[in-house]
Amino acid sequence: MSHFETDAIRLSTSKSNQREHSAPIYLTSSFTFESAEEARQMFSEEIEGNIYSRYANPNTSDLIQKVCAAEGTEAGIATASGMAAMFGSIAALLQQGDHVLASRSLFGSTHQLLTRVFPKWGITSTYGDISDIQNWESLLKPNTKMLFIETPSNPGLEIIDLEWAGKFADTHGLILVVDNCFATPYLQQPASWGAHIVTHSATKYIDGQGRVLGGLILGKKELIKEVEFFARHTGPALSPFNAWMLAKSMETLAVRMDRHCSNALRVAEYFGGNKHLDFVKYPFLPSHPQFNLAKKQMKQGGGIITLSLKGGIQRAQRFIDSLQMISITPNLGDSRSIVTHPASTTHSKLTVDERQQVGISDGLVRLSVGLEHVDDIIQDLERALDLSK
Repeated sequence: MSHFETDAIRLSTSKSNQREHSAPIYLTSSFTFESAEEARQMFSEEIEGNIYSRYANPNTSDLIQKVCAAEGTEAGIATASGMAAMFGSIAALLQQGDHVLASRSLFGSTHQLLTRVFPKWGITSTYGDISDIQNWESLLKPNTKMLFIETPSNPGLEIIDLEWAGKFADTHGLILVVDNCFATPYLQQPASWGAHIVTHSATKYIDGQGRVLGGLILGKKELIKEVEFFARHTGPALSPFNAWMLAKSMETLAVRMDRHCSNALRVAEYFGGNKHLDFVKYPFLPSHPQFNLAKKQMKQGGGIITLSLKGGIQRAQRFIDSLQMISITPNLGDSRSIVTHPASTTHSKLTVDERQQVGISDGLVRLSVGLEHVDDIIQDLERALDLSK
């Protein structure tokens, strides 16, 4: 078995008769058949082959092959966005009357799916607190079918014990879905701890340069078959061009994540104890409440840091407006460092109480540490902290 870096670069679709060294882009909506009989056989799934790019395309197949190898999963599908992957991983596998047990700390749009979209279809959910996982068994219902978690969480960087989650799901016959966006398959492989489905917003670190949207649903073959049926008939297809971009980006994921992580750790260490901050949170800082757990299940700490500024929302906004190099945008995982104020942007649809329950204070700032020279990142942050007093 090859190493992560080698598989990410060398696994690829078969060469065409043009003998290309880099995979071409298959910008076609459909594929032709040699005969009516061959068309019949492909539609009936007697033989494999590309039919229509809403179903599959050589570029999406190339991407899926690479990411499945990285995650250690049996199969997968690619979707048009990360939220299409979150939606599909739930909608395809549950039905009216089912119940989801989820970690309270979730991305804002995932929270909206569970609390506003799925209840319309008779799918309900209950949140469990990461700080009290021993109580999660009491939250189960007779109709609980899925355990949905995000680790590290967005933006609170809370860590859930994947070994515990895998055993908990198996004991109670639940489908374990893990959003692995922050860690990427390079830093963490939830399937090795028992996850049945792993999801990604490929828009983030897998792309890595803020260029295209994409999502991934990976996991057990029998479950992915259900997801494929759902996606084939509802149409959240990833475009061939975006799939090609993401497959090429996978080739540099390991190199990029090494730099994201080393920069983030340096920034987190530098600002720990800063007089302008209530705290700095980063999974590989010893001050993180789940530092030992993060070290157990993650290769490195990732590229996201949270800073809590003294002075609340006004101070946080002054700080953000004082930055000169770091970008203000809701994305993350870019080569460029990015800052976001979750309470007024990505998690603004949550109530104040809901935000407080997942650690999103008015002064909290999410920092996606990029690939710039770390001294320049620190200088920009330090200057903005001083100017925002």
